[in-house]
Parts: sequence; structure tokens; C-alpha cells
Amino acid sequence: MLTDNAHACTHPLAFVRAQRGWSYQRLARVVARRARDLGVANMAAERQKVWRWEHRGVVPDRVSQLALAAELGVPNDRLESHPWPAWLPTGDAVRTEYPWTPVGSVTSIMDVVEDALSDRRGFLTITGVGVAELATQWLGLEPSRLSAALNGGRVDDQIVNRIEHNIPGLRVMDERLGGESVRRLVDAELGVVADLLVRGSYTEQVGRHLHVVAAELARFAGWVSFDAGFQTAAQRYWITALHSAHAGGDRMLGANVLKNMSLQCVDFARPREAVDLAEAAVTSIGGASGRVGAMLHMRRARAHAALGEASACAEALARSEEAMDAARPEDPAWADYFDEGEYQAQIGSCYIDLGHLAQADRWLERSLAILPTSRARDRATYLLRRAAVQIDLGNVEHGCTLTREAMPMLEATRSKRNARRADELRRRLRRHSADPEARELDQALSRTV
Repeated sequence: MLTDNAHACTHPLAFVRAQRGWSYQRLARVVARRARDLGVANMAAERQKVWRWEHRGVVPDRVSQLALAAELGVPNDRLESHPWPAWLPTGDAVRTEYPWTPVGSVTSIMDVVEDALSDRRGFLTITGVGVAELATQWLGLEPSRLSAALNGGRVDDQIVNRIEHNIPGLRVMDERLGGESVRRLVDAELGVVADLLVRGSYTEQVGRHLHVVAAELARFAGWVSFDAGFQTAAQRYWITALHSAHAGGDRMLGANVLKNMSLQCVDFARPREAVDLAEAAVTSIGGASGRVGAMLHMRRARAHAALGEASACAEALARSEEAMDAARPEDPAWADYFDEGEYQAQIGSCYIDLGHLAQADRWLERSLAILPTSRARDRATYLLRRAAVQIDLGNVEHGCTLTREAMPMLEATRSKRNARRADELRRRLRRHSADPEARELDQALSRTV
């Protein structure tokens, strides 16, 4: 949650410092460290120069901007489309203080429908204390019940079931086309449910069902926004999903929302917050087995791996394996994607973060052998990850072969997450620019992403 000082700041850089708790000297050190990570010596990482960026209208040099953008999780193309300081986070808050009641759930849905589609910020807004408070609130809640029906047209189970029936089709579209292609469709479906909740009349049981459907639609809307690069929009949808899951009494679905938020934190180099969210997800549903339990423990494993905590990662992987062995037909439909192929790919991803590349490669190879071809975006993801591993292992030719296999899927699925992975792969290829195949592939990737 943002502080009053953060709201009072006039320069976007002042907001960034207030949000992160950075002094000018600390910001200078962050920029210097990130510049070194980019492989460039930075001459502007001094306290006085940082102060002038904020107070004297001085524009940072290119290296400093790239370094700061990397720390904030802002994509490089935003620096081109929004010159300094417009590309910095502006401080637009994600509202989190909705009451944990059916009315609060409906309010959060109405606030997010359509508005989140116009939200093009590619960075995280809720961080630090805000994440911790949200996880703590969720754990302390008991499922609520609707107190009365609203006035309006009668809503029955047949109507709600029909809306729910549309969700698997949206998931298939997302898997094959990417999140950008289905964002508006999911938001429109959520809008229908919001309208029914506000205008319709229904029994308590139907009301709970409506809230559960709203929760899954909002969770899914957050996911496709995340995939498409709209990070603040994703957070807004997920806040709504948590409130709707609570109003519908579905703790398992709420845990899945927290799992999604944890992955977003891993992607944006906030692993400690990722651990907090993943632990809250596991704790909130107790000792769940099956795919759901396996998914939640795997998210813990990924978060610990991102922190380099090998022992904690191994413990979470063991718990995930136990749960996966107990997978049941009654697992919820939204857990179906977590099949054996996805499970093995996630293990491989853990080993990448831990630096165990040979093990990572074995798991990714197994995953790609069984992952359905219909899941084009996921196959592209793990082909790119394995290609990067192969290049890091010194097998440049094999890495290029895997990358070429992924390229048609990159073009077919508009995924910002995979575009970022392709950019990371291009940086690896440039280290081998003397190799004609690597040089040619780098140029081909630039046209693809």
C-alpha cells in the first residue's frame, strides 16, 4: 500500500524512491549494480547526479535509464515510446481496501471491468508491505455468505452454468493465441457477471456461484493481462478475484490467485514477496493433494529457487511430487493445465534459477517430449528456456536449433513474457556473434519479437 509521502511526490522518480525506500545514494548504487549486470560501466551512478535527475530536470544517460528500467521491471521498448521521465511508474495506486463482503466483492468487480483494459503500465504497483498485508488478510478470513438477493431479473443456476461453460474455451484460446488475443473477451464475460450481481435477484446459493464464476474470470483476466505485459491491470484483476473467491467461499480458487501473484513477483525479481504469497496460498487450504497441491508447492519451489535457497526449494519440490502422485479426477477444471509436462518443465525452471543447468536441461527435454503441441505458447516458453540452457552449456548449435523450433509459436502467440525471454536469448546469441548461425538467428528473432 502506498504511503502518504508517495502520493505527495511530484516527480515520478520521487515516487519510485518513496515506494522502494531508496535514498539518493541507494538509488545510485542500484543503478551502478544494474549497469554492471548489463555489462556496461556506468559513469552517472553518483548521488549528486541522481539528485539532479529529480530536481534539476537533468535527463539520465542511456545506460543509467536501462539500468533503472531493469531494476523496476520496465521493458526497454517503453523507454523509446515514453521518454524520460514518462516511462517511470507514476504512482497510480491499485485499490486494495475493499471490504471482505459480498458488497465489497461487487464493488471491486465494477471498478475493474473495462478500466483495466486501458491500463498499459508494464510494472508492478503493489509491492513490499502491500503484498504482505494482502496475504495476511486472506489467511485471516472465513468464507462469507450472501445475506440477501438483489432486486431485478431472476438469476438461476442455468444462467450461471452457461457463463461458466464458456471459460474452458477461453482457456484454450489463451493457450493457442496468447493473452493479448483474449483479454477483451474475458473482461466482457466478467462484465456480464458484474451486471447480474448488481441488477439481478437470486438465491444465496446462486449468489455464491456467481461470485465463484466472477473470481475465476477475474483470475483469468489477470493471467492474460500478465502474459500480455499489463502488470498493474493483472494486479487489479487479482485483487478482485480474491474478494470474489472469498464472497463465494472458494478458498482453493483464492489460493490459485495468490499463486498467480507469486509467479508475477518471480518474473519481476521480487522473490521474497513471491515466497510470502506462495506460502499464504499453501497455508490457506491446508494439506491439499492432487494437482492443486502440486501447483501450490511448485510455486513455493520456484520462489525459493529464485532466492537461491536450494534446501527450501528441494523440500517444496518433494511436497509437490507427493501431491502430484495423488492427482484426482475431482481436481478443479482450472488445474487441468498442470499436467505431467508442465510439472516437469517447472522442475527444470527451478534448476535453472539454482544454476544446475545439466539437471534443468534433462527436465525440460522430458517436458517438451510430452507437452501437447496445442499448447503453443507453453512449448515456446520451454523451448526458449532450454535453448538458453544449451547456449550457457556451450552447445550453441543445439540452442539455435531449439530457438528456430520455437519461432513459429512466438509469432502465433502474442506473449510479452515470451518476448522478454526471446530478448534474453538474443543477448546470449550476441556473445557468439562470430558464429554465422548465431548472428543470423539474432537478426531473425529481432523481426519476430
